[in-house]
Amino acid sequence: MEKEDLKILNKGGEEEMELQGYRLCRWRLALVGLGVLCTGGFLLLLLYWLPEWCVKSTCTRTTVRDADVVLLRSTDEFQRWFLARVRVMLAPGRNPFYSLETQTTSPSSSPTCSFSSSTSPTLGNGQTFHSSDGSPAQELIKRYAEYQPTQIRYFTFHSTKYYWNNEEQNFEVLTGIEDLQVSSSALHSEHSAGLTRNQQEYRRLFFGVNEIAVKVPSIFKLLIKEVLNPFYIFQLFSVILWSADEYYYYAAAIVLMSVISIATSLYTIKKQYIMLHDMVAAHSIVRVSVCRANNEIEEILSTDLVPGDLMIIPSNGTIMPCDAVLVSGTCIVNESMLTGESVPVTKTNLPNPVPGDRAEETDSAYNTEEHKRHTLFCGTHVIQTRFYTGELVKAVVICTGFSTAKGQLVRSILYPKPTDFKLYRDAYLFLLCLVAVAGIGFIYSIVLSIMNKVSAETIIIESLDIITITVPPALPAAMTAGIVYAQRRLKGIGIFCISPQRINICGQINLVCFDKTGTLTEDGLDLWGVQRAENGSFQLSEETAYKENLVKSQFVACMATCHSLTKIEGQLSGDPLDLKMFEATGWTLEEATEEETALHNRIMPTVVRPPKQLLPPAPNESPEQDMELYELTSAYEIGIVRQFPFSSTLQRMSVVTRLLGEKRMDAYMKGAPEMVASLCKTETVPENFADVLESYTKQGFRVIALAHRRLGSKLTWHKVQNVNRDHVEANMEFLGLIIMQNKLKAETTAVLKDLRRANIRTVMVTGDNILTAISVARDCGMIPPHDTVIIADAVPPHSGQSAKITWRYADKPTKMPRLEEVNISLEDMCDVDDHKSQSLYHFAMNGKSFGVIEEHFPDMLQKLVLHGTVFARMAPDQKTQLVETLQAVDYFVGMCGDGANDCGALKRAHGGISLSELEASVASPFTSRTPNISCVPSLIREGRAALITSFCVFKFMALYSMIQYITVTLLYSILSNLGDFQFLFIDIAIILLIVFTMSLNPAWKELVSCRPPSGLISGPLLFSVLTQILICLGFQILAFLWVQQQPWYSVWTPLTDVCNRTSHLNESDHNGTEVDEHNIMNFENTSLFYVSCFQYLIVAIVFSKGKPFRQPSYKNLPFVLSAISLYTFLLVIFFYPVESIDKFFEIVCVPFDWRLKLFSLIVVNAAVSCLVETFILDIVLWKLVFSRDKQGNIGITPVAPTPQEGIDRHSTKCFSWLCCSRDIAPKTRYMHLAQELSVDPDWPPKPTTTTEAKPHPEI
Repeated sequence: MEKEDLKILNKGGEEEMELQGYRLCRWRLALVGLGVLCTGGFLLLLLYWLPEWCVKSTCTRTTVRDADVVLLRSTDEFQRWFLARVRVMLAPGRNPFYSLETQTTSPSSSPTCSFSSSTSPTLGNGQTFHSSDGSPAQELIKRYAEYQPTQIRYFTFHSTKYYWNNEEQNFEVLTGIEDLQVSSSALHSEHSAGLTRNQQEYRRLFFGVNEIAVKVPSIFKLLIKEVLNPFYIFQLFSVILWSADEYYYYAAAIVLMSVISIATSLYTIKKQYIMLHDMVAAHSIVRVSVCRANNEIEEILSTDLVPGDLMIIPSNGTIMPCDAVLVSGTCIVNESMLTGESVPVTKTNLPNPVPGDRAEETDSAYNTEEHKRHTLFCGTHVIQTRFYTGELVKAVVICTGFSTAKGQLVRSILYPKPTDFKLYRDAYLFLLCLVAVAGIGFIYSIVLSIMNKVSAETIIIESLDIITITVPPALPAAMTAGIVYAQRRLKGIGIFCISPQRINICGQINLVCFDKTGTLTEDGLDLWGVQRAENGSFQLSEETAYKENLVKSQFVACMATCHSLTKIEGQLSGDPLDLKMFEATGWTLEEATEEETALHNRIMPTVVRPPKQLLPPAPNESPEQDMELYELTSAYEIGIVRQFPFSSTLQRMSVVTRLLGEKRMDAYMKGAPEMVASLCKTETVPENFADVLESYTKQGFRVIALAHRRLGSKLTWHKVQNVNRDHVEANMEFLGLIIMQNKLKAETTAVLKDLRRANIRTVMVTGDNILTAISVARDCGMIPPHDTVIIADAVPPHSGQSAKITWRYADKPTKMPRLEEVNISLEDMCDVDDHKSQSLYHFAMNGKSFGVIEEHFPDMLQKLVLHGTVFARMAPDQKTQLVETLQAVDYFVGMCGDGANDCGALKRAHGGISLSELEASVASPFTSRTPNISCVPSLIREGRAALITSFCVFKFMALYSMIQYITVTLLYSILSNLGDFQFLFIDIAIILLIVFTMSLNPAWKELVSCRPPSGLISGPLLFSVLTQILICLGFQILAFLWVQQQPWYSVWTPLTDVCNRTSHLNESDHNGTEVDEHNIMNFENTSLFYVSCFQYLIVAIVFSKGKPFRQPSYKNLPFVLSAISLYTFLLVIFFYPVESIDKFFEIVCVPFDWRLKLFSLIVVNAAVSCLVETFILDIVLWKLVFSRDKQGNIGITPVAPTPQEGIDRHSTKCFSWLCCSRDIAPKTRYMHLAQELSVDPDWPPKPTTTTEAKPHPEI
């Protein structure tokens, strides 16, 4: 069984894949080569399209360890196959982190497992080496001749190298220093000395060149890749077939269309590659200074950097060429490229714990996410640095190239996941149905031709021609037209799209998650007031802290120092909240210049001082004051000695400061009130703290708590630089609260009301306080005034107790009796009014509870998100998890955020809209230039319009194929066919013109409460297509048989002239007549040509739907003009034949009375088509589907019913009853859950009750 081993690559990761090993087999290769020759190269194409077949047909299965080729299959829902060639490189060592200088025969110094496969220097099987003579690897091997060269097996996939790990018996990725699981102290002690040149060259063998290489493919490569698309191969086959049948004009037209299509596609792809290349090229190659192991500073190219290099950050700033962790100094960084937040961020050096000074377990392994406040990310802009004299600002390179944060972002753009949408899956099924129909026609034409003793060449050409007619080559171009037009309209209203296929999916969105700050509310905060605490009790609230009596208070000192502000080009810059808080004090901030720093042996602190007018004439003398310093100056200044940056996981920031002249230092902290209070001495926190906090948060204020602590005299400046923040942020004294006001954006309430009216759920996902979030949700109408909010407080298991959830009300609803209605018991599922009771409660929870529920109550989470409206204190990865949970219950999720910390969720949602125009928007499918949520309904409207357009176009193209198929099949029965110019006129003048203009209908002006179907395989759509096919079939057969019954009918010859006769025909003299080789010119052909041309236009008008998702077709001027022009032209040549046009189209002259009969037939055809589509489909079937859809939506939408919804509900009540009476099971998971919960007497949970987690069977 060893040969059948299956490995899992990137286990548990986003790119998890199954891996199988194969070895090339010569006899199989020979057989495949023979097959390629026999099939004229078609087998080669098939193997190119299907990697799995390619590997299995040319290789035999072997162990992954010995494989020449690996076959990869993604474990996601798409199950995509890839192949990669295994290569071998020679290296003097087995692990990139070996020290070659100290290496012994025992690999005990290896911090991680080995990546060796064998130590034999010879290679077989024709494998290609990574390096050749004269390469760095060969030179290194010569230099270390005493070490036996090692073979290392690897393969490259999606710009990532996977190396064979002998101990794990699997291929693994080498990312960098993080692979070592190195602690913070070890990073300082073992990795901050730099690498020797030899070590750097050795590591580069494994990690490669430090660049995010976005290679712009040549036009030739792109052309070959594009041309080998199955669609173009099918077109090539069609063109060869038409040329063989002498349909040269039509073949030339298709070739011209294909050339234009390929050229457009190549231009777009090339442009995207160039844009991406330019975006990453900014930092690709810069000169950097690195410290060598012998303290020598060397300037090298950034492409030579490897993990472990000690990089010097220049004082004037730089764009980071890699991910690196600061080990000394401080940097001010603009991370807008990654976070979307243009506010400069302060990065401090990684703490270096002193042995014995702290608990051992707190020295955790370095992790990019956990230590991001000390990490400089690739592509981010270091604006300025703070440094010591003689000790430069240094950073250890953590990872390089595609392993960096920016590299991963670029990889996700280069290798995106395919878009999974029911429409596209159904489109393939529909095409298979068309192929099946083509197969029937194929067999029919062969049998018919054999019965009529037609030549073999004609049989082959005509039977294959049926396939090209049934599967239209213009289908893909037609399908993308609506999306392209929608993208153009979105661009016109300031919404930019980098993933056009997502526009259709946006038409299905039925839930939108909103970030709060900067999205629903204004970005800026205003100081509403302060509430100081003294001696364990709150003072009266004050409007401002700008007062003489407060200037030397600890409260104001905390406001003036506890921030991350910095001066950039003389302007204060930093977090908006910090700016508002600092400006409210009226103090000034000064930073040391480079000259001042150079005069001191240690870093000069940032100094803050109050305005002189607030200071009393003579400062009070402190008992501990240094008299010498006091004599030097009487100024009141505070220096910020150490800064612990704000962490969203810790929910706080703190600083260590020293008042000028004081020996002892002070620590100040600000952060989330609950967190700050938990770190303060109990006696300093007012008893009514929770009540006061709740009173402010209920009003929608953002509340920040402040705290202070006097540090011990033994804590020197050097010790402060290495002390852990947990030591500082403990036993604090509570100072009070700062109350900030965050106003709703003007557009927020109206937009949410529109979404609610359209039965689209709205959810708030924020990093703010839960009560503030609930208050804002009530203010903006996300939670109606009288609805109950149930807060789920979950605590993890501790002290032997299992995890539990405590349920409590956020506030007391206005009308208490409504609380009884929370218990839902729907006796009659068909009574839509009963759904009202479901919309009276909402769940709210914070990130901590969300994490506990996800881990310990997995079955509960889906029930909670069904009515969950507020998710507060959510970390960035939790936002992504929430989106995934909502998608798991079959919601189509939209996400709207300002780009900061929302990147993961924006990317994962079906439709992510970033309100930030910065580079971070590259992670979001949509970016809005308008910085408010008014873009959300616009996007959904355009998505619905694009989706309906796709349906219309697909239905029209299907009917076009079937109408032409019916025409040709009927003509084959008399050994005739359509003429070359008839095909040309139909396919170019009618079809393409109509398809590209019918897609131009703009979106309907408002969002309606119903959604379009998500797939083609739905009752109404199938009914529409099938009925129209039957109608067209019926009328074509009628015309075909009716013309043969006419008294003047006979087999047409060039001498036949029935136009001038009113009685039956005399005998025709066929002597000397020239026989038409293809038998194009006959009465059946002419009649069917006219009928089919009108049928194309009839179905185009019938299918071109307007309201409720698109503007009416009469407002689409290009379509109206095209249809009128074609109708006019057809009617003119129909009633007033022009000899030259008839000759061009190979049409024969028919009597005027037959034209009138045909016209009446066409009119009846149009009437029947319109009647079936408009009355039966739109009025009956659509009402049933939409009423059912609305019923499901109302059942789970946690909003109060509006009067409009009430009227709409009563108007569709009978249809809902019809749906319910058949006991139709809900199609979606969320509707199924809603149905289950509606009859559960214990749901929702009662207030002040507790739910405990079920104990796990294995502990």
